[in-house]
Amino acid sequence: MAAMIRSRLTDWTTLLPLIAVLVLAATWGRDLAGPLIVVVAALLAGAVLAAVHHAEVVAHKVGEPLGSLVLAVAVTVIEVGLIVTLMISGGDKTQALARDTVFAAVMITCNGILGLSLLLGALRRRVAVFNPEGTGGALATVATLATLSLVVPTFTSRPGPQFSPAQLTFAAVASLALYGLFVIVQTGRHRDYFLPVTQEGSIIPEDADGDGHADPPSTRTALASLVLLVVALVAVVGDAKTISPAIEAGVEAANLPQAFVGVVIALLVLLPETLAAARAARRDRVQISLNLALGSAMASIGLTIPAIALASIWLDGPLLLGLGGTQMTLLALTAVTGVLTVVPGRATVLQGGVHLVLLAAFVFLAASP
Repeated sequence: MAAMIRSRLTDWTTLLPLIAVLVLAATWGRDLAGPLIVVVAALLAGAVLAAVHHAEVVAHKVGEPLGSLVLAVAVTVIEVGLIVTLMISGGDKTQALARDTVFAAVMITCNGILGLSLLLGALRRRVAVFNPEGTGGALATVATLATLSLVVPTFTSRPGPQFSPAQLTFAAVASLALYGLFVIVQTGRHRDYFLPVTQEGSIIPEDADGDGHADPPSTRTALASLVLLVVALVAVVGDAKTISPAIEAGVEAANLPQAFVGVVIALLVLLPETLAAARAARRDRVQISLNLALGSAMASIGLTIPAIALASIWLDGPLLLGLGGTQMTLLALTAVTGVLTVVPGRATVLQGGVHLVLLAAFVFLAASP
């Protein structure tokens, strides 16, 4: 028993998040020199890998589809804290940060994570198979939330792409209600719509996780992993904020638009979900990957908009949420392509490639608008 405890305490998935948080506390609010930036970036990468490991342990314990919600909600809650912190300290230049970060998260999840998952699944089995009922419902919810929160503000009577206080309140309440309803459906009434399926379309038993460990971890192990998951995610987002001045300086030196900072931060924050989705797809659990992708997009909007609406009480200046023409075109194309991908319940490498090209187009146009 003592040997097991010592092994647990010296395991890299335990040590790296703790070291990353200690370094975060030591460097918070300071200007970092070049070598320190490299160290923090390395710890950030290690914390990402540790977060993926602990999320999978918790997911194995609670089962699907609840397990897919763990990482999505945890990352999104901390992402909200990062956005609010940057907006409070950033002044006028961060008025559109919430919009840029949320839109980037939607494009990364609905095109990057989803496309990569389909590509890996199709490469493994020639055809990636998933449940169209659950995935279609998730995609419809994401499209509704994105349109209501990011498109409608552009067409209101207010000057600039922003909501009035009453409109923002309605959008926040509607976002929370839709997200809550989806969670109830996913984990309750239609739970089987979000479970992995075989090539023939039958549901895969929850203990057949394909990783060689049929028995779920003990409650003590799962609770320890849950705590370490939170620690790792705090380290990921905190270290990302610590090196964000270096990112901003790099973006400015490269003559890129300010909005690209939101894209880089979203890419960093979503790394744990990307790696977890890729690992699930490689194990022929494409449905779990899609749960992560669309659940993350939904949580990013459904939790961020209400939090920003509440924070706007203390924020100075307008809150710009409406997308521009190019962004709305990409969002519409993503929604249409997503529908055509999801409806059959089966996808080839072509569908995965199409979504990845859409992500590449988004990143390119964000860098060169």
